[in-house]
Amino acid sequence: MAGIKGYIEEAVDELTNKVSWPTWSELQSSGIVVLIATFIIAGLIYAMDFGFGQLMDLIYIKIFG
Repeated sequence: MAGIKGYIEEAVDELTNKVSWPTWSELQSSGIVVLIATFIIAGLIYAMDFGFGQLMDLIYIKIFG
């Protein structure tokens, strides 16, 4: 039990004294970057899905049409 208590004390000490937490403006900047990247990746996935769907439609029409 002493090992668990020591582990928790060390974890709290490290999180409060040794970790450098980002400022609010840094968090906002990072959040905006993540949001923009998410929209770009979602757009790319949508375009690929749409393109492959159109390709499959053409193939199915040629085979079964």
